[in-house]
Amino acid sequence: MRRAAVTAALPCGFLKAYFQGQRSAPAVKPASLQLLSNHDSNSASIVGLWNFRFVAEGNSGIPDGTMIDAGYAAWHSDGTEITNSGAHAPMTGNFCMGVWKQTKRSTFQLNHFALAWDPTGTFFVGPANLRTEVVVARDRQSYSGTFKIDQYDTNGNLLAHVAGNVSAQRVTAD
Repeated sequence: MRRAAVTAALPCGFLKAYFQGQRSAPAVKPASLQLLSNHDSNSASIVGLWNFRFVAEGNSGIPDGTMIDAGYAAWHSDGTEITNSGAHAPMTGNFCMGVWKQTKRSTFQLNHFALAWDPTGTFFVGPANLRTEVVVARDRQSYSGTFKIDQYDTNGNLLAHVAGNVSAQRVTAD
């Protein structure tokens, strides 16, 4: 499989917009959802729904500032997370999930997996692993940090790597 075809198939929309000649992901508008519980602990500051953006930085062959993905991520109090990508068609897997832990005050690591399919949704490329480290702002309404994505084939061989910055805004019931 050619590199461009492989990277276009990355899950959750990673790189798809760039390799289809677009410079940004589709516009995503914030939703209005109700927060079911308010947590007072530091570990709960990440819990909730977030409108996120991944932007490439420091990669070979991908210009800095290229939008990699944008969408919504829900971080749950049980240490799990689920993402709905705004840059990937549902038939190719726009939902993916992960686990997170707090590493220090207001700092969280996410280990996230997705299953990558070709653009037709008929050929399984392999798993992709997204790792992020983010810091939640003092007001708990935003977070920022770094990400890296490694796309593997079904034999565990690395096909593509991309890194950059992640930022997010909390979605509230207001």
